[in-house]
Amino acid sequence: MPLILTEEQTMLQDAADGFLAEHAPLDHLRKLRDDRDPDGLSRDLWRGFGEMGFAGVLIPEANGGLGLGAVEAGVIAESLGRSLTPSPFMGSAVLSAKVLSDGGSEVQQAWLPRIAAGEAVLSLAIDEGAKHAPSRIAARAERSGNGFRLNGAKALVLDGHIADALIVAARAEEGITLFLVDPKADGVAVERTVMVDAHNAARVTLSDVEIDADAVIGAVGGGEVLLNPALALGRACAASTLTGAGDQAFKITLEYLRTRKQFGRLIGEFQALQHRAAHLYTELALARAATLAALQAIDAGRDDADLAASVAKAKAGRAAELAVQEAVQMHGGVGMTDAFDVGLYMKRVRVLNELLGDAQFHTERLARSQGF
Repeated sequence: MPLILTEEQTMLQDAADGFLAEHAPLDHLRKLRDDRDPDGLSRDLWRGFGEMGFAGVLIPEANGGLGLGAVEAGVIAESLGRSLTPSPFMGSAVLSAKVLSDGGSEVQQAWLPRIAAGEAVLSLAIDEGAKHAPSRIAARAERSGNGFRLNGAKALVLDGHIADALIVAARAEEGITLFLVDPKADGVAVERTVMVDAHNAARVTLSDVEIDADAVIGAVGGGEVLLNPALALGRACAASTLTGAGDQAFKITLEYLRTRKQFGRLIGEFQALQHRAAHLYTELALARAATLAALQAIDAGRDDADLAASVAKAKAGRAAELAVQEAVQMHGGVGMTDAFDVGLYMKRVRVLNELLGDAQFHTERLARSQGF
């Protein structure tokens, strides 16, 4: 399959870029941050995502969505990377929508039309420490009456502070199990975490939370069957966002090289900077190719799609990190000041690199898959 977008996918990209440029330029992020907005994002903008069909890109048409694929979700995620827009797209429209579409009961899937319309926010609560480690879930789910009692703590729950429902991964006697939990239930404590990039996450503490058996998503002990495809999709979309952020930082830097003068010359005329810019261009092109290949593999249902997503996440993370580092250096260090936008991209890339596993996590994962 060629590593290029189709005409329809390119039209979706143009629509997403245009919508975000009009409704959520960088000033949008700065205003939310400087005003200390309690939500940290615009609910009106999220409803606009629903009206445009972006929030329901992965949700089946029968549930009010567009019923499109991973590539289309990646296209929207890349646009969000370029604009740095705080949005529940990853947590709700990608991770949670995938889990509920694949394994939710009829009652649980009633959330899908609300996600597609931009009316609801759902969050996947999986990680528990500073690093992504889905194989080391310690939260416990113990049988209690006709349901379960949950205990544990979750970290980096995307937009968890405004979530209408949480999808919690916990370890039952039969294995990892997913539960649909009301964040307002007794025993659930949610603390907002404002991250360095002015985006949103939360810490969630579960203390003897009693839930009914019908809160189980899929089968008891069958959580990994639902989690693994959702995480692969999320990693590929995170790679798309990293690619978008890195590419936009590169474009800002190119414009600076074309206009900034030093010693009576445009700094873009210095050959050393030209070489560095050319190297960065190729790294971003490779990252975009790896990311599109992973998204296509997911849509095709290939057996190696999960590992392809790891390749994409690692490559895009390293390329985007290089892009923002070069951006700051080519701005002469002032790029880290708030007066320049490239510092915002550096902070966003740092957070995205940790989301769903950094380059080291995915490199080790690939090595182990090959028997090393």
